[in-house]
Amino acid sequence: MTLIRRFDHVGITVADLDAATAFFVSLGLEADRKMAVEGEFLDTVIGMTDARTEIVMLRAPGGGMTLELSSFTRPNPLPGSPAAPANELGLRNVAFEVHNIQAAVDHAAANGYGMVGGIGEYEGVWRMAYVRGPEGIIVSLAEHIEK
Repeated sequence: MTLIRRFDHVGITVADLDAATAFFVSLGLEADRKMAVEGEFLDTVIGMTDARTEIVMLRAPGGGMTLELSSFTRPNPLPGSPAAPANELGLRNVAFEVHNIQAAVDHAAANGYGMVGGIGEYEGVWRMAYVRGPEGIIVSLAEHIEK
C-alpha cells in the first residue's frame, strides 16, 4: 500500500513575507492572496500555543506543486542560517526549471541576489546554478539543454 498520494507543497518560513513573495513572483511564480492562520488547528499541527502566521501560496505557471511562504507573528521567529553552505544538513534548496538560465541568473543579480557558485553543466543535458535569494534561501535554477 502506498501512503503518499502526491507531492503537494514545500514550506519555507521567512521573516519578510512581502520581500520573499516579490522575489519568487519576479522569477515567474504566481501568488495567491496573503492569509492569516491561527487558532486550534495551527497550534495542534505545529505543537505551539497561541501561534499566528501569515502565508502566501505560490505556483508555477501551468500548476503543479506549490511553494508556501510563511511568516510568524506569534511566537517570534527564531533566526536561521542565511549563509548556510550547500552541505549543511536540512532543506538546502528549492528548484525550478527555467527557459534560459543566463537570463534567470542575470535577473536575480539585477535584483541584488548572487549565485552561490557558478553555472554548471551536467553531461550536456542540464545547466544549473544556485542563487541565494532573500533570507539566504537557495534557489536552484535548471535549464534543460535542447539537442
